[in-house]
Amino acid sequence: MQLADTYTMRNYIIYILCLIALCSCGEYQRVQKSDDYNYKFEYAKQAFEEKRYVQAATLLKDCISVFKGSDKAEESLYLLAMSHYENKDYASAGVYFKSYYSRYPKGKYAEPARFYCGYGYYLDSPDPQLDQTGTIQAIEELQGFLDYFPRSDKVSIAQNAIFELQDKLTLKQLQNAQLYYNLGNYMGNNYESAVIVARNAIKDYPYSKYKEDLEMLILKARYQEAANSVEERKADRFRDVIDEYYSFINNYPDSKSRSEADNILKIARRYVKD
Repeated sequence: MQLADTYTMRNYIIYILCLIALCSCGEYQRVQKSDDYNYKFEYAKQAFEEKRYVQAATLLKDCISVFKGSDKAEESLYLLAMSHYENKDYASAGVYFKSYYSRYPKGKYAEPARFYCGYGYYLDSPDPQLDQTGTIQAIEELQGFLDYFPRSDKVSIAQNAIFELQDKLTLKQLQNAQLYYNLGNYMGNNYESAVIVARNAIKDYPYSKYKEDLEMLILKARYQEAANSVEERKADRFRDVIDEYYSFINNYPDSKSRSEADNILKIARRYVKD
């Protein structure tokens, strides 16, 4: 009997939940068709609080133009952006957040709008091997947030996100430099291209966690360039290798690549007269 009672109770609960869902769905459809935009607005706010973000976004989009010029228009636009953000549609959220802080630069929600715009792009930032337009956009938006609200309680979150995004861009450059290095002398001096890309990355992102890897790649590229040179140029190029070695070791005396760097120095010295 106890098992039967449990089964019956479970079915009853499921029935009630389904009934509530159907009623809610029916009410939502009535709200959609309604011409009472205050009713739509209040229902949309309730839907947002109950995490029914798609419903909230759909209704709020209808409300914005009707409430144009009022406080409700401002709140509707912000909640529309937040609905997309909470639904993890960061691209759409970014469009509406930017629309909000462009229309209301000193508005009630200007600070969170700027923050969530940038942070949404941060969360949506692509993997390093892909196009990094979204990553750059995230950095720009988060930096804009820091410029406008330097005393916000979200400053450290934005700063850490920017550092992470910059590391992603640096890794992208490191991968590009490594690709040139791997190509070697195929159809030209790709070692020089590897050095240029790596140096530019260091210049653009001097505090990146990949700086050591970039500097080691420069040393290796200079070594390969020297080793593959004609005899009359080897001495000069190996002098550059030695200079590069000491620069690297001064910066990273305990580098994980120390033994490899030391071996490069040992070979380079054979070609350079004291």
